[in-house]
Amino acid sequence: MVLRQRVCHLIKNGGTSWNIITRLVAGAPHHYLVMRRVEILAPTFLEYWAVRRTLPHARASWAGVRLARWKGARQDSIVVVCGLAGALAPGLRPGTVLIPDWVGLADGGIVHCDPALVQALVTAARTLHFQPDTGPLLTAQSLIVGGDRHDWSQRGFVAADMETGLLAGRNLRVATIRVVLDSPEHGISPDWLRPTRALLQPPLWRELFWLSRVAPQYALRAAHVLKAGLGTGPGSIFAE
Repeated sequence: MVLRQRVCHLIKNGGTSWNIITRLVAGAPHHYLVMRRVEILAPTFLEYWAVRRTLPHARASWAGVRLARWKGARQDSIVVVCGLAGALAPGLRPGTVLIPDWVGLADGGIVHCDPALVQALVTAARTLHFQPDTGPLLTAQSLIVGGDRHDWSQRGFVAADMETGLLAGRNLRVATIRVVLDSPEHGISPDWLRPTRALLQPPLWRELFWLSRVAPQYALRAAHVLKAGLGTGPGSIFAE
């Protein structure tokens, strides 16, 4: 309430720039900063649950696979995609934290992640005793399995998602925090994109048991790293 009164007073008296208001907001509670400055996109309901549980006051959207549910954001907004990914590079184990410097599309397009956001998330991950991989992420149209993992790995991509690269050309400050769910050595069936169909296949029940154990844990890991990255100290996402 006090913060709101101070900002309103300055606006009424004129001549107050948004930079001054931003400095005032920098002293606000953490949840106000998150809601004010960052939109978090969680593709699946599981990932959205993890973000909501970890950052209950955040401005978060259940964006849908390939951002099918997302309505977009204003230019110059800060958008962070948070969730899981599939490893492409051999040896990249499930549970590895991914914070890519850039994201590629299958058609050759590239999204360069905001350096300040990347640095904030990398610092946060290390503070939480994770060693993040900052190698390039591929945004694909569907799950990449089998020999396709090797093919894309040979092109330099360490992992894949289906969302972050779709933010290309929107004039946004973009970053993504992902945690590896499956890998070339421990893959999952693409049928899990349609869970109802997958549940009707007994051979996939073993995968279901494994997914039900690790997927929530890894989604929460991504959200916890993001929460640490949303701090207000030097080098944080809110630094101007």
